[in-house]
Amino acid sequence: MRKHLLALGVSMALTPCLMAQKVGVINSMSGPEAPIGENITNGIKLAEEDLKKKGVHLQLVWEDDTGKPQISMSAMEKLATRDNVVGVVGPYTSACSNAVAKLAEKYHVPLLIPAAAKEEITMQGLRHVFRMNAPADRYASSLIDAALSLGKPRSIAFIYENTDFGTSTSKTAKDYVAKKGLQVVAEVAYPKGSADYRSSLAQIKSKNPDLVFMVSYVADAILLMRQSKEVGLQPQAFLGAGAGFTTVEFARERAISENVISCTQWTNDVNWPGAKDFGDRYKAKFGKEPTYHAACAYASMMIMAETAKNAGGDRAKTRDALKAGKWNGVMGEVQFADYAGFTNQNNHTMLVQQIIGGEYETILPSQFATKKAIYPFPKWK
Repeated sequence: MRKHLLALGVSMALTPCLMAQKVGVINSMSGPEAPIGENITNGIKLAEEDLKKKGVHLQLVWEDDTGKPQISMSAMEKLATRDNVVGVVGPYTSACSNAVAKLAEKYHVPLLIPAAAKEEITMQGLRHVFRMNAPADRYASSLIDAALSLGKPRSIAFIYENTDFGTSTSKTAKDYVAKKGLQVVAEVAYPKGSADYRSSLAQIKSKNPDLVFMVSYVADAILLMRQSKEVGLQPQAFLGAGAGFTTVEFARERAISENVISCTQWTNDVNWPGAKDFGDRYKAKFGKEPTYHAACAYASMMIMAETAKNAGGDRAKTRDALKAGKWNGVMGEVQFADYAGFTNQNNHTMLVQQIIGGEYETILPSQFATKKAIYPFPKWK
């Protein structure tokens, strides 16, 4: 009996350190957002490798929400109640993240969102919801400031998908351009996944805007630019608000993607610790360049898993440690702070990039620039 009790005591003493941390992942692994979801999955897989090297053992429970909020909510219910995870990383889209956020609060499960932009997600005072990436207002301000620093635009047109991501990002952009004195000459909200945008783009062309601000995921971003060329839309700059405009798939379409300016959360040429190594390892392992979504997911999983381990797998202690912690890695300095109406929001620096020679090149801020910007947008060939 005494040996049994001693063994039990040793087991109990070692359990918090040796047990695998059960962490949930909600991601768009199939459906229209799967190309970006793949980046998130791959970033988490690299984090899993690095965590193992650091002695942090993970038991990941994967859930595919297909980009649909209702499925994402069901996944969160399952992870919180049946699987009893210590925390969750994800989901990807703004609509899914916003839907899941209140469930995280209900079940007291720390939720670390890697890449969803809708501002409201971290503006509801939710104690268990944390966000790695900069929200929608930063997408807008970084792109508008870039255009104003490169030229003298006076007018702007908006075309965006009528989703949480599209409407939130465009709203913050419209509010921002009003402060900067730019005139909004056209605004088009389109149903995501439409087959033809030419009439909308022709309508925008008739207003002759200096800037065209677009908010779309991958397939729509490619089609919008292809049909902009077809109708001869010729602004001083096309501004793509992250997401679909920052992917390998988009850059590959060189006939229509060249010289488009977009904003991003990460590139492998910034001087954040491990950024270049992460980019090199990702390309070697998966055969393609990572998007910022991969880096956001990697950093989110590293932070969630290490924090959960140090908290002994306790949800409340993990939440408190996420709130109190500071980190410095591939996403630069990370701290989940309360500011300007946000709760548990990482105040992250955005980067502005442009596709030059078929490659994404950082053009702003100047300390991170790899190439000089091409402005205005050249005549279509």
